[in-house]
Amino acid sequence: MKFTCEKAIFQKEISVAQEIISSRNAISVVSNVYLEANENTLIIRATDIKIGFETKIPIDIMENGTCTVFCDKLSAILASIPDGMIEIEHKDNKMFIKPSFKKAQFSLKTISSEQFPQLPTIDDEKYFAVASSDFKNMIQQTVFAVSDDETRYFMNGVLFEKKENNLIMVATDAKRLAFIKMTSDNVPEFKAIIIPPKILSLVLKRASAEGQLFLAVNEKTIFIKFGMYTLSSVLIDGQFPNYQKVIPESQKYSVIIKTADVLDALRRVSLFVEQKSRRAFFTLSENRIVISSEDTEIGTAREEITCAYEGPETVIALNYKCIEDPLKVIDSEEIEIMYTEKSRALTIRAVNTEDCFHILMPMTTD
Repeated sequence: MKFTCEKAIFQKEISVAQEIISSRNAISVVSNVYLEANENTLIIRATDIKIGFETKIPIDIMENGTCTVFCDKLSAILASIPDGMIEIEHKDNKMFIKPSFKKAQFSLKTISSEQFPQLPTIDDEKYFAVASSDFKNMIQQTVFAVSDDETRYFMNGVLFEKKENNLIMVATDAKRLAFIKMTSDNVPEFKAIIIPPKILSLVLKRASAEGQLFLAVNEKTIFIKFGMYTLSSVLIDGQFPNYQKVIPESQKYSVIIKTADVLDALRRVSLFVEQKSRRAFFTLSENRIVISSEDTEIGTAREEITCAYEGPETVIALNYKCIEDPLKVIDSEEIEIMYTEKSRALTIRAVNTEDCFHILMPMTTD
């Protein structure tokens, strides 16, 4: 195998591969990236066994071939070289990397491409199209609420399902729940699945907001295609909690407030929250909310904000991260906070929006 290519283009795709690959064992083929040069195209593949990645870049080819090479070190080499053309050659179980404009050369030992795991595939007709901007927004509104408690593995991912003409995503860690749905025509029926957050974070980071991406689902795997990328991920096998039981049918009181005001106040007040509980207090009174915190060993913080509220004076305690995270992704100048009692679930959403909301469980005020 021998070819030349633009270093910046090659480095970008190797950095994506490095995000996926397990680097725990330097001599394992799973820590390697698969390279296949053929017909002026370089195919790049990577996997951590659960997630698969494939992309293609243009190259000027002198000799076809395949190999796998330790991705972490290849990434480091590329990062050390200035932009420009580079030459890659594979012979005698070694890969040689030469910048065309420097008298430098690197060599890396390779492992036969035959040892590289086969990535899962699915027939092209199984894919359906979704607007990329809509799908990325669904991920953004939910992925942060995924649980990291491995004893509740069924909550370690995002529920994705189709109901009537809607695609729905839900995530929960038992302290909060994030929900979003969007209308999508011409989507085939599929069984509700639980998607690990790693592949969703890759889509969020790498997919363009323009155009469409393509999804396909079978019993064990989800496939996502966009641009030159093909991603796959093993699904989480488990029963997602019945999230509809958590969603309040109605709530008595409503607070309308500017999103930026709450975020700014939380940033300041959070300086004095106790690190273990992360508890902040929200004291509601007519057209006013006071956000406060106390660290018994250091000090206190308090900030008052105007809002639209008519109801009894109430003190609600919340984990400040649980309210800050959704506020960072709600694209609205104003939010609505709805509740019935200080000890029961409250709902946060953009004003006049019902298709996306976040439910938070309050903490004790004692």
